[in-house]
Amino acid sequence: MSDAVKVGFVPFSASVRGILVVFCDDQLKLGAAARKALGAAAETVKRAAAANQFKGKSGAVLDILAPEGIKVERLIVIGTGKAADLKEKDFLKFGGVAAGKLNAGSGSMTVLAELPEAAMAAGQAAAIATGIRLRAYKFDRYKTKKKEGEEGAVRADVSIAVDDVAAAKKAYAPEASVVDGVNLARDLVNEPPNVLFPEEFARRAGQLRKLGVKVEVLDVKAMQKLGMGALLGVGQGSARSSRTVIMRWDGGKKGEAPVAFVGKGVCFDTGGISIKPAGSMEDMKGDMGGAACVVGLMHALAARKAKVNVVGAIGLVENMPDGNAQRPGDIVTSMSGQTIEIINTDAEGRLVLADVLWYVAKKAKPKFMVDLATLTGAIMVALGTEHAGMFSNNDELSDRLLVAGVESGEKVWRMPLGPEYDKLIDSQFADMKNTGGRHGGSITAAQFLQRFVDGTPWAHLDIAGTAMGAPKTDINQSWGSGYGVRLLDRLVSDHYEAGK
Repeated sequence: MSDAVKVGFVPFSASVRGILVVFCDDQLKLGAAARKALGAAAETVKRAAAANQFKGKSGAVLDILAPEGIKVERLIVIGTGKAADLKEKDFLKFGGVAAGKLNAGSGSMTVLAELPEAAMAAGQAAAIATGIRLRAYKFDRYKTKKKEGEEGAVRADVSIAVDDVAAAKKAYAPEASVVDGVNLARDLVNEPPNVLFPEEFARRAGQLRKLGVKVEVLDVKAMQKLGMGALLGVGQGSARSSRTVIMRWDGGKKGEAPVAFVGKGVCFDTGGISIKPAGSMEDMKGDMGGAACVVGLMHALAARKAKVNVVGAIGLVENMPDGNAQRPGDIVTSMSGQTIEIINTDAEGRLVLADVLWYVAKKAKPKFMVDLATLTGAIMVALGTEHAGMFSNNDELSDRLLVAGVESGEKVWRMPLGPEYDKLIDSQFADMKNTGGRHGGSITAAQFLQRFVDGTPWAHLDIAGTAMGAPKTDINQSWGSGYGVRLLDRLVSDHYEAGK
């Protein structure tokens, strides 16, 4: 896990080191601790702001090198905008903006967690720390040399000066575990497919045992015994054998029904016999973004000792086109007993999820299930990369996911389901076919999955546009975003862990 930026909390009285970061509003007003730290350099800020037309807008930056009157390397002033417009999620952004000013190599930074009127609250300072660590992530383990102009790794010690160190540490502790989970998910998505194949993915998921998670790995023989013909059909053309991993965190009341999260884990997707075009096929190493999220989420929940019972399940396969690969026209039998005609072998993720969803619904009997999958390009046509598509058979679960999306910044948008779409996936030879054609592609994929939840309250998140290759943000500069970990942790903490 790439985490070379260390974050800690210190009192305002601590000495300033390296880069100094302070905050101002849209009137360029600074807090008392900032004014004291700057001393005569406060005039330098005013002159630099005028010269750079810096107005203190939210997230805007004034960067002053070797400022006169204060012994720091750089002075960074970050605007917070109008006080009335300030939102809690802005503090995460401010942390990311500050981290973006760290230089490659080793160094130190002091952030004065203070608004013009008062010190930031403990939760706000914790959000600053979270934003710093999320932004500082970089996946460069396979780089042996740096090209000219290419930024190297950042190694820094960041001190966040606060009014109450103990309170800030307490507020940040659970958030630190969530960041670890996000960065674990990012690592998994960013790994090359020759390194992260189903058996290796399962091994890494098994490392959650160190946190008290119970991990069970189902091999091909075990899945054959269970009748997981849909999942096994996808992987039968690969030299790498498939796996299903079941993770359990028992942090809630004994005997209480768990909540469940299911992830699509296609470690590489060629499309199989219905092979994809060569252009950008390398991106298909990220077709396990849903499974990566579930592993990262289980890490976060276990590390922060969430008071809830949780099941995480991932189906891990490679979709390859050898002589043993399944063909268009094949009919497979799922664990549910329902038969599926294969129309397109590149509509493989729903086959993997079908068996894992049925397994979880029947074995765990959860309060609800949420699955995550980089499932369709169609969802990107509909929503771009700003929202994940959400499909659900339960209004209450949908509403809670919408709220969690707004609060976490990992937004979802509800899409329709309805029996009218079922006719598009009805088959004349089997119970259903695995694709409904071009129109409404993300909807028919969700209609297909709904047939395997056995009435359990369920939501499907199509994260094809958000889990990999999404535009970079203030808190994410990585190709693999780790999308979903923060969203689902918020869902659990807000609505289920709290007993609402």
